[in-house]
Amino acid sequence: MNLDFQFVFRSVILVLSGILLLRISGRKSISQMTLAQTVVMISIGSVIIQPIVERSVIRTIIVAAIFVFTLIVIEWLQLKFNVVEKFITGKSKIVIQNGQLEIKNLNKNRLTVDQLEMFLRQQGISNLSAIKTATIEPNGQLGYELKEDARPLTVGEFKKMIHPSMLNPAVMDSTQQPKQSSQQNLFEEITANHQTDHSKKLK
Repeated sequence: MNLDFQFVFRSVILVLSGILLLRISGRKSISQMTLAQTVVMISIGSVIIQPIVERSVIRTIIVAAIFVFTLIVIEWLQLKFNVVEKFITGKSKIVIQNGQLEIKNLNKNRLTVDQLEMFLRQQGISNLSAIKTATIEPNGQLGYELKEDARPLTVGEFKKMIHPSMLNPAVMDSTQQPKQSSQQNLFEEITANHQTDHSKKLK
């Protein structure tokens, strides 16, 4: 069977064209698509495939393989070259900075304030002032970092708030440790009805 490479070239061009069309269509076309956006994306796929799909099963398989191979090459290029990743996938965009909306980036991503507020409510955030930074990720999802006074307390932060001697008596220095026992457990002291003599510690 004589195969020319014209349809191979067309397949690669159409894959790149499809990616460009999806990038132009916006981040919301990748995730959380509306019904209209879904119909448009399916239509684009059908239009792209029409010029190269033929009745030959062999050629159809070859075309599908070319699509997959082209995708693999593109993903490899994204790993190797940041400029390719930026062009194909895009980068995260800041939409909230220190509790203030970045209207310019919202407009670039064609994201309304109501849509942004919807994303925030889904994350349990009720106030913009609680957000230090919020971003729209390349997959269309919302990433955010809360301000320090709005973050939930973690176990690590809780431990830092408590004096080390309350967590582990072994970390007390020699001037703070009771001479009766260097391995004194504060909970054991309570069990012993506070019989430990702390008077020397206060001198």
